[in-house]
Parts: sequence; structure tokens; C-alpha cells
Amino acid sequence: MTKTTSTLLAACLALVTLHLPAAAQDIQERTIKIGHLNNTDHPTSTGVKKFAEIVAAKSGGKIRVQEFASSQLGNELQQQAAMQGGVQEMLVASTTSLAGIVKEFGLFDFPFLFSNAKQADAMVDGPLGKMLGAKLADKGVVVLGFFDLGFRNVTNSKRPITKGEDLEGLKLRVIPNPVFLETFKAFNANPTPMPFAELYGALESKAVDGQENPYAVILSSKLYEVNKYVSGTNHVYATNPVQISKRFWDKLSPVEQKLLQDAAIEAQNHQRVVSREVSGKAVAELKTKGMLHNEIAPAEMARMRAQVKPVHDKFAASYEPAVVTLFKSELERVSKL
Repeated sequence: MTKTTSTLLAACLALVTLHLPAAAQDIQERTIKIGHLNNTDHPTSTGVKKFAEIVAAKSGGKIRVQEFASSQLGNELQQQAAMQGGVQEMLVASTTSLAGIVKEFGLFDFPFLFSNAKQADAMVDGPLGKMLGAKLADKGVVVLGFFDLGFRNVTNSKRPITKGEDLEGLKLRVIPNPVFLETFKAFNANPTPMPFAELYGALESKAVDGQENPYAVILSSKLYEVNKYVSGTNHVYATNPVQISKRFWDKLSPVEQKLLQDAAIEAQNHQRVVSREVSGKAVAELKTKGMLHNEIAPAEMARMRAQVKPVHDKFAASYEPAVVTLFKSELERVSKL
């Protein structure tokens, strides 16, 4: 080895050594509790596990992500409150609880917005998702990404839903969300807000006739055991924001923040693919479990879409005008995808 080579090698080693303590200092030993409502065989859990795996790899094992599935840390609103208070670090759940903090998140729950998942992704990943995320930061929540939950569909024990009129009189469990309540009231159904953890028992005891959820949730939660009919209403596209406590976030170094943000987007992109594959297979599996499945004719779907137009108008009128303006322009943009 020449003297010049030896000097260069020593210089490189010195630089590496110089930067090692800084990197080690930037990433602390941490455990992150992340809760969600679904079972461990659901795509939400797949996304959480992927996130944990990526975080462990990127942090050299220093940051450990601990999953709490199946509402182990409480129902959605309880976990939301715990996260805002800094007791729980992370949560993956629907936009429902977020609409209670920033009401404009209810825009994502408007019925019959999208024809496909590509349109939905473009909406939540675009300017509207970023604007609403910025509003949440002031309320103690940071959104790192959006997992796919899928299009929601109605199940019940009474009859197939082939048109809007078939919903009349049905007692349906819905998430505790004003938009969902008004949507089903528009069809003269009897929407009943209830935590997800209580749903199976309520269906089993006939306290409610049915419910609405994506196919993957219906399958994973074994709702085929307590409901006979599943109808492809596709009435709302559901996204699950990946949320982190602002109190916890502010304690992290910039390196740790970037690590978690990058891991969340990588996990999000993986989870969306898995979720949509599972959803595509779930209908066939539900049929083998004994459920009777039906689609809704395009003409009837158009009638149902028209019937809920007043719901859009009612809530849009109560939201911040600038957000509604952006929502409408974004809806027009993504509708072409």
C-alpha cells in the first residue's frame, strides 16, 4: 500500500468515525405503540407489520414498533384521545375520529365520490390530503400516510340490496360519523352508531340487522357468521390515515422524523397493493362461507348517487369554503383518472 493510499484510507476512516456518534445520537432507543381496530389477518395489520419491519431496519433495531390489533387499546375514539394526549404514540383508523377534530375530514366520507381506487389515492395523496393534514397538526395529530381500507358495502340478515329502496327500515350499524348517519337516513334506513368492537355481538343478538364495511373487513371479522346478504353498494371509499401523536413527534430528532415518514409511505404503498388483492378475493371467499352476494345495476347506482346529493350539499355548506373549493376542483381532476 502506498503512502498516499494509506493516508486516504485513514482520512476516510476518520470521517466515518466522526459521523458515527452523530448518527447514533440522532436515533434513540424507542418503543412505539401503534393501535388499530382490525384483526391480525387483515390488510391493516399487514401494513402495520411492514411499517414495523422497515422502521427496525432503518433504525438499526433501535426503534421498535409494537402492534396492538383488534381494539386492544380501546375503541377508535378512545385511542384517538390517548394519542392526542401523548399516551399512545400511533393509530391507524378511519377518518371518522379525525372528522371530530377537523370536521372537513368528513369530505373523505362523502358517498359515491369515486369509481376506482386510483381516483381515491390521487385525492388523499394530493393537495386536499395535505391541507387537511396541516390542520390536524394544530390539534395534536400528524398524518404520515393513508392505508387502503377499500370500498364499503352493506351486509344484513333481511334481504339483498339491489336499489336504494331496499335499505328502507333496516337497522344498520354505522361508524359514529354524521356523514354516514345522514347518508343512510337519505335511504330511510335506521343508522345506529356503534364502536366496531361491539358490532359482531350486536349482529349476533339481532340488535341490528346489518352493517357496512369493506369486503376484507367483513371476511376478517367473520361477519358471514351473523349476516346472510352482502351487496356491492360501494357507497363510500374508506381510507385509514396512519397517525402519530404530535407530542411524541415533537420529541423526535429530524433524522427520526424522516425515518418514520419514509417508512410510513413505503408501508402505505405495500399495504395498498395487498389490501386490494385481498378485497378482490374476499367476495369469492364470502360466497364459500355461505353469504349471498349481489352487485347493483349501474342505473340503480346512479339513482342512489342522486339521492344522496343533499347530503353532500348539507355538509359542504358547514365546512370552510377554501377547503370545499379545493375538494371540488380535486374531485374534478381525479374523476378523469
